[in-house]
Amino acid sequence: MLKIKDNIDFAELYNYGFKFRAEDNHMVKKVYLNNDNDDKNFYKISMATRIIELSRLDGELDNTLFDLIKADLVEEVNKDVWF
Repeated sequence: MLKIKDNIDFAELYNYGFKFRAEDNHMVKKVYLNNDNDDKNFYKISMATRIIELSRLDGELDNTLFDLIKADLVEEVNKDVWF
């Protein structure tokens, strides 16, 4: 499981196209590939746990996750820590 590192300010995620969604306290980035305008494809990061959730039903990803890893914003954690 991947999460945003604890020492990273959430404001940094705005540089990668994320927006704050107050109704559920998450940072969210919708991904539109091939002019796909539905809401099925997105990245969601919990502000409480910092866990990154990918909702990609077609298996296709853009470069967002790669860019976050390359910028050293992401770390891998054991899922048993959170559940």
